[in-house]
Amino acid sequence: MTPTPDTSEQARSLIAHDRVVGTDVRRPDGTKVGRIERLMLDKRSGQVAYAVMSFGGFLGLGEGFHTLPWAVLRFSPEHDAYVVDVTEAQLRDAPPRSPEGTDPAEDHAWEERVHRYYNAAPYWGL
Repeated sequence: MTPTPDTSEQARSLIAHDRVVGTDVRRPDGTKVGRIERLMLDKRSGQVAYAVMSFGGFLGLGEGFHTLPWAVLRFSPEHDAYVVDVTEAQLRDAPPRSPEGTDPAEDHAWEERVHRYYNAAPYWGL
């Protein structure tokens, strides 16, 4: 007999996409890095592939946008934020992507480059 999943535990691990958008991204020490602006989903599997994060700027001016593989983010209850363990210099040198930019899936070479940059397993598998 297959064990019945603990529905209360499962419910705590699920979150609506509109509650993720706008969530802070922080470093492990709690320093704010940016904010999640958009999620990119794989149409076939339904998995989150990327988070588009705003970075830098003041009051929306001079902001940059970076697309992070979802696998490099982890939720931290103590920070009530997603945590990424990268330095400011690493983010500044990362392959950027604007929130209005083309679908990353249209540029497979870019996808491979960004996954290598963050040392993240590709969402599409190997």
